[in-house]
Amino acid sequence: MEFDKIRIENLEIYAYHGVFPDENEKGQKFFLNAILYTHTRKAGKSDDLTLSTNYGEVCEFMNTYVTGRVCKLLETVAEGLAEAVLLKFPHVAKLLLEIRKPDAPIAIPFESVSVQIERGWHTAYIAFGSNMGNRDKYIEEAIRKIKEHALCNATQVSSILRTEPYGGQAEGEFLNGVLEMKTLLPPEELLEVLNQIEAEAGRERTVHWGSRTLDLDILLYDEEVISTPKLTIPHIDMENRDFVLEPLCEIAPFIRHPITHKTIKQILDELKATQETYAIK
Repeated sequence: MEFDKIRIENLEIYAYHGVFPDENEKGQKFFLNAILYTHTRKAGKSDDLTLSTNYGEVCEFMNTYVTGRVCKLLETVAEGLAEAVLLKFPHVAKLLLEIRKPDAPIAIPFESVSVQIERGWHTAYIAFGSNMGNRDKYIEEAIRKIKEHALCNATQVSSILRTEPYGGQAEGEFLNGVLEMKTLLPPEELLEVLNQIEAEAGRERTVHWGSRTLDLDILLYDEEVISTPKLTIPHIDMENRDFVLEPLCEIAPFIRHPITHKTIKQILDELKATQETYAIK
């Protein structure tokens, strides 16, 4: 998706960030450059500021944030400021932020040093399931914790399906569903949050595909393809799991699998056709 851009250049702020005590006491100038990725067409067509982002308010907010704390590292200032702007201004989908320090304590001639980062909202789809204990409560608590997380926002939740165990190891009927979320967390940090919620529900990873109090899996994260020892996105074998595809299709039928490029509806229809063929045989 193409974004429009609002630019803020060389916003001058006097603050007290630095590794050395003298920097924290005397302070120095910092210059901020920011690109706010957003959509301006509705505001442009209507001349309505509420449909856009007030860059004057953004500048005041950044000034208040940067002057309101003391950090050793520019990296820390940049990370916190980017997150704060994205949480404060709902029309900003992504932010490119540079913090420049022209008077850094460097003994040889230089113009300035800076840290530049890009942060933004991401869309993730999370499968949830339970087949042990109070299944409804485990799922309700998990969804509540995701909604209440400062850096996550659950935007859609599917209906809950009752399904038979998958893989031949678990016993007892599962409750399954999928939720859509917007998040500022990168995939690995999102996985840590989900694993913590599972642990709080008493999840024990003893048998692969075994029974569980709560299961939270990242199905899709934007259009990323990730394969590490801890994380695989898109979720492995999701195209063969109707208990994943059906609730996902309910809330997002036309998003595309980043490897096959088929829509979720196409993948589900193909799986159902295959199942019907096997049933006839």
